[in-house]
Amino acid sequence: MSEVLVVGSTGTTGSRVVDFLRERSVPVRAATRAPRSEGQVRFDWAEPGTHAAAVRGVSSVYLVAPIGVIDPVPLVEPFLATALRSGVRRVVLLSSSALEEGDPPLGAVHALVRALVPEWAVLRPSWFMQNFTGDHAAGVGVRTGEIVSATGDARVAFVDAGDIAAVAGHALVDPVPHNAEHVLTGPEALSYAEAAEIIGKWTGKVVRHRALDTADHARHLAESGLPVEFAAFLAALDEDVRGGSEDRVTDAVERVTGRPARSFREFVEAEIR
Repeated sequence: MSEVLVVGSTGTTGSRVVDFLRERSVPVRAATRAPRSEGQVRFDWAEPGTHAAAVRGVSSVYLVAPIGVIDPVPLVEPFLATALRSGVRRVVLLSSSALEEGDPPLGAVHALVRALVPEWAVLRPSWFMQNFTGDHAAGVGVRTGEIVSATGDARVAFVDAGDIAAVAGHALVDPVPHNAEHVLTGPEALSYAEAAEIIGKWTGKVVRHRALDTADHARHLAESGLPVEFAAFLAALDEDVRGGSEDRVTDAVERVTGRPARSFREFVEAEIR
């Protein structure tokens, strides 16, 4: 079996895709800007000269578009052309449940992948459970006791990154290409207030949700260090959530992997202290 290239191999889903594939003895080439170990290859979206070597001898690619870029198509399209010329047959793209095919920014990459790649899958996960850990704004909120959003009391079916990676792994190596999009969610939809309550009960700490309007939330995100345009984009996604866009549950994780999706309570008990 030729190698699978994992773009974003040190990220939340990419690192888990690497682990999923290696546990199944699938040859993996882990793309990173600063390779430090065997099995890693240098790859930088801003340096197209690194792309050809990264895809040489590869049959499949797990694709995470450049983060924080308002229009990633000018970067992704030439990369896909290079990959296809090199013999890549299959691409699995990480997109978002909030973005339909064609919607900027990632929905435009979705359309590109479906149009150009012979074997493809597009993963459209809901909000990550892992947002409640690490440096994400919700994770910071868990540690400070206040999660801030513009979602009001609307619900989100948060999904575990391990489940996203498992679906990606199957889409990369299943004998029959999926040639489909998968909307990925956890098994239940929760408001941020409900999520905060679950976390608070588990940790014994006070964790609350503070609801802002969209404009105030955009300013809040920009003040935290995000570029102004990207902060506005994220706040607009929260506004969509407030309108009910993420209040849905799918069976895609179980359908693809053969096991149930991880619940938010299971995630909290395993990963939040």
